[in-house]
Amino acid sequence: MQKSERLLDRDVTPTSRSIQDILGKRNFSAWEKIKDYLGHAYEIEPDLQFYGKKYGWCYKYRKVSKTLCCLFPEKGSFTALITLGRKELEKLNPDFSKLSPETQQVINKAHPYHDGKWLWIRLPDIGNIKDVKRLL
Repeated sequence: MQKSERLLDRDVTPTSRSIQDILGKRNFSAWEKIKDYLGHAYEIEPDLQFYGKKYGWCYKYRKVSKTLCCLFPEKGSFTALITLGRKELEKLNPDFSKLSPETQQVINKAHPYHDGKWLWIRLPDIGNIKDVKRLL
């Protein structure tokens, strides 16, 4: 995970405007596209929550008891946290070559935990949204 400027003040709940300001116009468009996709594809509304003093505020997308992903706004970009269990990683193998080299690198470098991998995918441009959709 790359160091970046995030919304780290627990006492200041971010607004849509403050998120737009930190992301910038171009990245806010990508942010809205991925949020729209998640809302329509999975029919869920995200929870805005403080993820901790190291990570800051995020939108967390949960379906029943499983977290699909978290979106963290940051200066000029945003990061998607996707947790893939062992079964999901196995299912990904045939599609691995369809992912961008950057996303393949994130997967390869992610620390393997007992239950899978946590993928921190930074989205500085619209290109990697396809990878996030494929992973979900």
